[in-house]
Amino acid sequence: MITLKKLASVATLAVAMTFSGVAAAETIVVGGKNFTEQQLLTSMTAQYLRGKGYDVDNRAGMGSAVVRSAQENGQVDVYWEYTGTGLIVYNKVKEKLGRQEGYEKVRELDMEKGLVWLNPSDANNTYALAMQASEAKAMGIETLSDMAAAVNDGKELVLASNAEWYAREDGFRPFAKAYGFKLPRNQIKRMDSGLTYTALKEGEVDLALVFATDGRIPAFDFVLLKDDLNFFPDYAITPVVRQDTLDNNPGLDEQLNVLSGLLDNEVMSRLNAQIDVEKEDIEKVARRFLEQNDLI
Repeated sequence: MITLKKLASVATLAVAMTFSGVAAAETIVVGGKNFTEQQLLTSMTAQYLRGKGYDVDNRAGMGSAVVRSAQENGQVDVYWEYTGTGLIVYNKVKEKLGRQEGYEKVRELDMEKGLVWLNPSDANNTYALAMQASEAKAMGIETLSDMAAAVNDGKELVLASNAEWYAREDGFRPFAKAYGFKLPRNQIKRMDSGLTYTALKEGEVDLALVFATDGRIPAFDFVLLKDDLNFFPDYAITPVVRQDTLDNNPGLDEQLNVLSGLLDNEVMSRLNAQIDVEKEDIEKVARRFLEQNDLI
């Protein structure tokens, strides 16, 4: 005979199974942009969360505006963004802000859109100018002010820049104005971002616009010139998650903050170099990093 107590137990079990099924069916969509560092971060995050028991959909390789729009529209739950991009590109903030101020400002602005910036990593993939280490040493150039002084003293330094930064309102022209120097057009070579590294390595130019965490900087024996006037904004690599995703997945923020806390410029440069220079597989590089840090 089935008693009321047994019926209640069966009903309770059915409800529990139903809710368990809903939870298991929820998929966290991890998005990412279409360059090496972003593909690495996407793979790293997807593998890490799968190891924590989440059902994960990895959607790497999107354009910057596309992945941001997808997150705002609820099609992407989490991806890694840069504080400078969040401020300047998506929130149109023009004022100069320090690292902590910039983070707090973008966190506040995006919170209104249902997007949560978690703990920023120590990795700052900002713009930078690089030189061959041997040439910089020979010329006594360590800072961007040193470089500007050399130009003003008549040194014919040739710069490789991508077309976007050359034309941006916060790009080359305000940068040159801030440091007080001018380069004739014939001393500026515009090219795709990836080609600036090759041009500098092969001695076709003296200076190259680079991204600070790119693995080719140490691999090619480049040196970054110190931005002693703090012209370039901070681009701290930070996990950004939809608020409703955090609400539905208690503890997800803490888990992602653990991963964020392991990243700095040295780590990202090394991992990027393993992919871009040593030609290792992105998935394998990401998994090895997670294993070495006991995250899977």
